[in-house]
Amino acid sequence: MEKIEWYLEYEIQLNRPGLLGDISSLLGMLSINIVSINGVENSRRGMLLLCKDHEQVTRLRSILNTMDTIKITKYRQPKLRDRLAVRHGRYINRDNDDKKTFRFVREDLGLLVDFMAELFKQDGHKLIGIRGMPRVGKTESVVAASVSANKKWLFLSSTLLKQTIRDRLIQEEYSEDNLYIFDGIVSTKRANEQHWQLVREIMRLPATKVVEHPDMFVRSTEYTLNDFDYIIELRNDDNEEITYEEIDRPVFEQGDGFSMFDF
Repeated sequence: MEKIEWYLEYEIQLNRPGLLGDISSLLGMLSINIVSINGVENSRRGMLLLCKDHEQVTRLRSILNTMDTIKITKYRQPKLRDRLAVRHGRYINRDNDDKKTFRFVREDLGLLVDFMAELFKQDGHKLIGIRGMPRVGKTESVVAASVSANKKWLFLSSTLLKQTIRDRLIQEEYSEDNLYIFDGIVSTKRANEQHWQLVREIMRLPATKVVEHPDMFVRSTEYTLNDFDYIIELRNDDNEEITYEEIDRPVFEQGDGFSMFDF
């Protein structure tokens, strides 16, 4: 019989000694296994559970609701954010108005890499945009997540190794299992028509694509931000503003164009 994974999160109302032991004993009496457990943000504890059937889940919830020492905050089959919350001890910050936008700061790079790696492991086409100022760790995080997900990555355009712009791929580089990365600024400011033909060809390929600076990318293509499945924002700190003012200035004012975006 296939077992059921469940996510339980509760807020501690009265933090008395032995509380976790009581809950663990209850799970044991109901023959529910704890896969992993961790503190999740303020006075909350999250658990990934393994159950034999839904009846166990229903009985557990009814008993927990009678306890005045805890308050159930989440009780559901686990989502990706739940798994990462238990692993890292905190939830990913998601935009309240745009649910597909997720926000990270530089100190969260481990959580960001794990999040992207899980996205990369999923089957099917995904278009992911990543915003951020120079040298905040965007490209390095994408590459690290690719390694974690056991994906081969290919740069179509990038500033990681100065200016990388490709206008053709060899046959072996076309694969639905590959991860394709391009930089919206480099493609917009430096690329020729052959590069854009390659970009359109890859965009039609049912593989995962990551676009750095998606706002610049959509200015020069027929795509819109609505075409992206996920938008990731990476900042040095919570108050940093992501801006393209330097990029939008005329080239003769910038010296060599947009060298501030070189690593």
